[in-house]
Amino acid sequence: MSKVRRRGEQIRQFILENVGKHPKDVANLASQEFGITRQAVNKHIQRLVKQNSLAAKGSTRSRSYNLHPLDKWMQTYDLNSKLEEDIVWDCDIRPLVADLPDNVRDIWLYGFSEMLNNAIDHSSGKEVVVQLERTAIDTEIIISDDGEGIFKKIQREIQLHDERHAVLELAKGKLTTDPDRHSGQGIFFASRMFDEFAILSGIVYFSHEFNKAEDWILERDGFQSGTTVFMKLNNNTSRTAKQIFDNFSSGDDYAFTKTVVPVRLAQYGDERLVSRSQAKRLLVRVDKFRVVVFDFSGVEAIGQAFADEVFRVFKKQHPEMQIMSLNASKNVAQMISRAESPDT
Repeated sequence: MSKVRRRGEQIRQFILENVGKHPKDVANLASQEFGITRQAVNKHIQRLVKQNSLAAKGSTRSRSYNLHPLDKWMQTYDLNSKLEEDIVWDCDIRPLVADLPDNVRDIWLYGFSEMLNNAIDHSSGKEVVVQLERTAIDTEIIISDDGEGIFKKIQREIQLHDERHAVLELAKGKLTTDPDRHSGQGIFFASRMFDEFAILSGIVYFSHEFNKAEDWILERDGFQSGTTVFMKLNNNTSRTAKQIFDNFSSGDDYAFTKTVVPVRLAQYGDERLVSRSQAKRLLVRVDKFRVVVFDFSGVEAIGQAFADEVFRVFKKQHPEMQIMSLNASKNVAQMISRAESPDT
């Protein structure tokens, strides 16, 4: 491949990868990145438009660009029939991602199967809608059912105080309302395999992005019935499902023995994490793991009682566990240190 052709492909790939966040100024961005004129960049943009990789919108002066869907598909399934996730995958989804790399297809197989199975086994709904949209860069799948709602169901089944508490429990992993049939690992691992993963149910919205420390829990103004799961993945990611599983296993047995708990999810609204009751909420079920990492991203400060309950009382009660902190601010780190060494 000639240097000119290779450089042209690099420029077009850069445009495709950045147009989502820069729909109106991607030409300026590429011009600066490669040291070429906007006119030269526009030739590459027009080539991508002709290839149906990009879609243009608006007049010349206010024109914007977006990734053009290469595949756009939707199907509604009856949950009252004997719906099976592997049959839906084989017949409908796999043909749409057949040309993707093996590791990418493996992630989609795991995530899609687990999320559709949740709708089949747990939603108590009548139907589920599956949507797929694929561009030159990534693929996204949305699975929406009209059932009770995942957070509401978890709250009811394990008697939690609040739907938001259900999100915290899901983020820890090993949570299931049907332990005889499910391990409770599906949502945990799926949320960490994809570039973007989100669940919307009731008034609660949970989101996780790969390589970002934060898990987000937001409250919506309007209530939405059922459960909607959103998954998005780059078509050429080098990530593998095995890498994600390995990140949360310890020792040589490859069991699911490690969890990273996003402490921020224990905060509701503007409240501060100061009490022992808040700490106990954070600590529910973490004794199911051998290694627990408390991620303090987005937490500015914690109280003495909260820190003492987690890092002295609980630690003393479970000497067999390895308990660590991550992304702690200076104030949080000082409070943890004080709790771990109360006599110093």
